[in-house]
Amino acid sequence: MDLKQLEYFVRVAELGSFTRAAMALDVAQPALSRQVRLLEVELRQNLLVRNGRGAVPTEAGRLLLEHGRGILHQVERAREELGRVRGALAGRVAIGLPPSVARVLTVPLTRAFRQHLPEASLSISEGLSVTMVDWLRTGRLDIAMLYNASPIEEIAITPLADEELLLVQARPPGLAEDPPPEPVALAEVAELPLVIPSRPNAVRMLVETEMANRGLKPRVALEIDGVSAILDLVADGVGAALLSRNAVESSVRPSAYRMRAVKDPALRIPLSTVTSSLRPTTLTQQSALSLIRETWQALGRSRI
Repeated sequence: MDLKQLEYFVRVAELGSFTRAAMALDVAQPALSRQVRLLEVELRQNLLVRNGRGAVPTEAGRLLLEHGRGILHQVERAREELGRVRGALAGRVAIGLPPSVARVLTVPLTRAFRQHLPEASLSISEGLSVTMVDWLRTGRLDIAMLYNASPIEEIAITPLADEELLLVQARPPGLAEDPPPEPVALAEVAELPLVIPSRPNAVRMLVETEMANRGLKPRVALEIDGVSAILDLVADGVGAALLSRNAVESSVRPSAYRMRAVKDPALRIPLSTVTSSLRPTTLTQQSALSLIRETWQALGRSRI
């Protein structure tokens, strides 16, 4: 049994599509189909039922999928153990970060990764939560950091920190930062025009939930899915925003904004590390998870 054929079959079975599997594996679809068919011929079993909507594992296919995941994981563990004989963990780790987190974490995390895992390779992608959960499912990502992650069967969630959402407004000319501006009640925030991401963005859902709990509703001036664009519009006077401190401090012109804490209640959004529950984490990925936590805490932004 060829390991590449097994990997191709597992990916097709997980994604339910030869097309999606070919994209995830970065191989031509005819080559992918041929290798899976060769595996079926060798095993003398039909592993997949092919139809116009994709591919579904047969009873034999479901059995091989269960074994295949374990076999591929053991192969990866063997590679890692051999790497440890050389004195270092190896392998590739693909990490997904929200844009506001990526701005402050990418450089120090890359530095820590090179120092502690010099034989491993690192890939960092930015994305919205919904997109990154899909990337975890398809194997494009090994680890993601998500705001307000929703428990679902395919992912394992580990709390990392709580981020406070602040009211962000354009700073009036000549406004001094000392003393700090007074906190603003959530009821007052509900009366302000907001530049806010569209649903199901984690910040949007948290703001709407907290306001609804108090009989309030956000006054949406504009829906924008992008931190930089939101801040540009706030600076231009279109409205206010609710963002984390690091989203503002890592922007091009943090001095252009005035940040105020929100009270009654304070808005806090959980930040978690997330992995796929379908594929056990390798030793290299476990080390990367530890580096993420240590680096985030070293930045002084942990609220655990």
